[in-house]
Amino acid sequence: MSTADKNQTVENQLRDLRAVAQRQDWEIVATFLDEGISGAKGRDKRPGFDALLKGVARRDFDLIACFSVCRIGRSLPDLIHFLGDIQTKNVDLYVHTQGLDTSTPSGRMMFSMLGVFAEFERAIHRERVFSGLRRTTKKSGRKPMPDDRVEAIRKSLRDGQGIRATARLHRASPMTVMAIKRSMESVPA
Repeated sequence: MSTADKNQTVENQLRDLRAVAQRQDWEIVATFLDEGISGAKGRDKRPGFDALLKGVARRDFDLIACFSVCRIGRSLPDLIHFLGDIQTKNVDLYVHTQGLDTSTPSGRMMFSMLGVFAEFERAIHRERVFSGLRRTTKKSGRKPMPDDRVEAIRKSLRDGQGIRATARLHRASPMTVMAIKRSMESVPA
């Protein structure tokens, strides 16, 4: 679970999955949780998911039941890779909210399609976040100094005035006057 939605709590998800297991007469051998961590995160950031995959490698179970496909991952390549990994170990997947069972060909096809939608949903969400950031981010930096003012500073410097005196005279920062002086020195006369 990665959101604070009151209807989407770990307890609610576990309650629903335990009810399915009881109806199907499945034995629950382990429960893996990554509470508050998005399914978009990698295995290294999801200790529950990492432990699940280690259990798959050891063949500790023959079926994984999860609440939703987005609890597994949000990237289609990652989801397909996950499905391939568990299938090579003869482990099937049951996804509750989508009523999906990968022990059937139609279930495997539906899993792939749901993965596409999960990835699309995440891309849309990211685009909205970046769009909002672009709208609220102010442009940084100052407007460039008008050419006539730059030329007046150059004239004062050519006339032998110092940097501080020129800055005071033209109400510019000493750093700006110094930058203008350097640009004069780098341009061949």
